[in-house]
Amino acid sequence: MSSAGPADDHQAISRAAEALAEGLGCTLAVWKIDGEVALTAELLLSELVTNSLRHARVPVGREIGVRIATYDGRLRVEVADANDSRPEVREPTDEDEQGRGLALVEALALRWGCCPRRHGIGKATWAELSLRP
Repeated sequence: MSSAGPADDHQAISRAAEALAEGLGCTLAVWKIDGEVALTAELLLSELVTNSLRHARVPVGREIGVRIATYDGRLRVEVADANDSRPEVREPTDEDEQGRGLALVEALALRWGCCPRRHGIGKATWAELSLRP
């Protein structure tokens, strides 16, 4: 019998976030969004998904959802989970190996935030980028 440890969890979370970011890249290519905006959007999505997977601890059957949209000259990436806790930017020490994701989101996004899910339990954390040059 084997049991997954923290290192296995970290690898699984990283693989899931990378796969979603890669899928986003394909969607953005179809939408003719490329370059720095596409790369930044992939990073933002990866960080939001990683944060949700690490901290949401949702019950079985309440998976994490991803939504991508464009409106008013902006690209929005959104990650929803069934946990009501709002994410907070941390100030990690130099020795901390984690805890910089939301600081990256805050630095790279035009704006970002968190809101209750429209039709369900939990919250949606989102980040936006400008599509205008």
